[in-house]
Amino acid sequence: MSDKVFLDTNIVIYSYSEDEPEKQEIANDILEQYSNQIIISNQVINELSNTLFRKFKLNADEVRETVLELNDNFPIVNFNLQTQLKGIELKGKYKLQFYDSMILATALENGCNIVFSEDMQHNQVIENQLTIINPFRDIKSK
Repeated sequence: MSDKVFLDTNIVIYSYSEDEPEKQEIANDILEQYSNQIIISNQVINELSNTLFRKFKLNADEVRETVLELNDNFPIVNFNLQTQLKGIELKGKYKLQFYDSMILATALENGCNIVFSEDMQHNQVIENQLTIINPFRDIKSK
């Protein structure tokens, strides 16, 4: 059985960013290697859109095009009140940032086994089901 993979926003951002080519290559490798297993959420789309407007200075049409491209390639899932309550529980239990806990709650709700994220503890297992992988852990900071 194939793993279901959830992407945190930073993985998607690096796939579009040319500022850090090593991270872009790793992010694109993940997108290619796990293409049929990837799930992202509306939260990721919102965070990505904000970054594309703010940091990348893209216009509304460019951001819309990017969102539609992601929608064409990956399932985009939403969350509900139960997911939010689970996120609050995870925040307290694992001492996470709130938005990270929402990423994890959404991943759990959708049966994912792996979350790729730069922002959370590498190899941490959440609820005996979900493993956090930081694919950039071996990159030396400049």
